[in-house]
Amino acid sequence: MPELAGATTWLNGEVSKSDLIGDKPTLIHFWSVSCGLCKEAMPNINEFRDEYKDKLNVIAVHMPRSEKDLDLEQVKEVARTHEITQPIFVDNEHKLTDAFENQYVPAYYVFDNEGKLRHFQAGGGGMKMLTKRVNRVLPSEEE
Repeated sequence: MPELAGATTWLNGEVSKSDLIGDKPTLIHFWSVSCGLCKEAMPNINEFRDEYKDKLNVIAVHMPRSEKDLDLEQVKEVARTHEITQPIFVDNEHKLTDAFENQYVPAYYVFDNEGKLRHFQAGGGGMKMLTKRVNRVLPSEEE
């Protein structure tokens, strides 16, 4: 997992890589205010976040796709409207986007509790696959 460095700003609290490594796996999802598919997928991500809140870290990364996407007030408004309450890394300079070598929104990265990438997927749909992959990295009930 790359360091979560270079944010234009953080919304809903700031986290670092060291905060995420150790206890729980992490889902990092890239989205953009101009991305319709991202907004369609958001209720699924929110459901994920709420259902697995004790077992999974969820971090949002706002990846602007055009000049218009750089408007922080618009990002805040869309975050409010779509109930994005998890920490949001606002990546106006594409620093984290470049660190992840990410080109897509929506995009989903699942890391285990040691920070190793276990799954990547991009595009709309595929929530069943994402659910399966997240469940694979969650600690079993016996642990």
